[in-house]
Amino acid sequence: MNTSTSTQSQAGLLIPVVALSLFAIASGYLMSLIPLMLSQYGMEAKYASWLASAFYAGLLVGAGLIEPFVARLGHKNAFVLFLGLLAATIVILPAAPIEWIWMTARFIAGIAVAGVFVVVESWLLIGDAESRPKRLGLYMGALYGGSSLGQLGIGFIGIEGLLPYYMIIGLIMMAIACLIFGKGAQPQVQHHNVLNLKQILKLNKASIMGCVVSGLLLGAVYGLMPLELKHRNINITQIGSLMALIVLGGMAVQPIVSYLSKHLGKTLLMALFCVLGVFAIGLTTLSDSTAILATSLVLLGMAAFALYPIAISLGCDTLDESYIVSATQVMLFSYSIGSVCGPVLANTLMHTAEGLMSYLFAILLATAIYMLLASLRQHRPMVAGE
Repeated sequence: MNTSTSTQSQAGLLIPVVALSLFAIASGYLMSLIPLMLSQYGMEAKYASWLASAFYAGLLVGAGLIEPFVARLGHKNAFVLFLGLLAATIVILPAAPIEWIWMTARFIAGIAVAGVFVVVESWLLIGDAESRPKRLGLYMGALYGGSSLGQLGIGFIGIEGLLPYYMIIGLIMMAIACLIFGKGAQPQVQHHNVLNLKQILKLNKASIMGCVVSGLLLGAVYGLMPLELKHRNINITQIGSLMALIVLGGMAVQPIVSYLSKHLGKTLLMALFCVLGVFAIGLTTLSDSTAILATSLVLLGMAAFALYPIAISLGCDTLDESYIVSATQVMLFSYSIGSVCGPVLANTLMHTAEGLMSYLFAILLATAIYMLLASLRQHRPMVAGE
């Protein structure tokens, strides 16, 4: 078996985190922008779910293609490559406003974003196992904080004309410049081992399920929540702010996740956050108040965004660091399966009375029950004959 060595300084973590933050601001703005500007280009609203699914299909495909690029180019150069590919797909959107071209561009963008996620996650996870939760929290904070700021672009910059595209591409170029000109060490991994099918099947089942459910939730939230809020007669400025509250909830919960992970089992922790999500959805049925809706979205963000970091941490708990890149690919692949299915499944309920909220409620409740049973099974006493 190949061995792996790595060295990372605290200063070396700053470069990927800053670049990730800039990417996240651009990505957060773009994800909310696309479903809201379809009408400007004469496209029907139904394409919002298909564009989201095309993006996540690219994420699914890309999740299995990244490791060779990281091994050959190194983390920093691979990061630059995937950011450049993402920028190219964004340039295409206003230049060719045709449905199949947009879907193709979003598919390729999904591959690029898969590369970004695997590169950064493995960059921060490689190293001292004891400090992994802290580094993963740093990653999630940068990702969700940047995404939250990006959502505000809907209100401050708007959705009209080419200015939104200029801003988004400009942020990605800044992230690339940060990687090219920034000084800092990247992980010096000599060899990357690839998990075989037998090893993948031995990974913690709750961790895989947590990644799938995270995709089912977040794919639908990013792809369809702006339309859900629009159907509730929320104006464009408020939609951007409410979407930002979802991501802010996800950012705020990361220190809580890091703390609770030391005191509770990770499977039980995922169950508890799903229960929180069920409670958040229930609040939206009690009142039409914007304040109640805002509170519910913060809690929903806390629940939905907590699952992935807990799941990926659970999946990597006992792995040698030479398998980290491969494991992050498996986890992202699982997340992507959910992300592809989420918007399409949720779209079937968009015309019901509760719309997207009924879909989120069902997924969260079913997952809470599964994780609770899995947690009880893990801790049940052994009996004779087992």
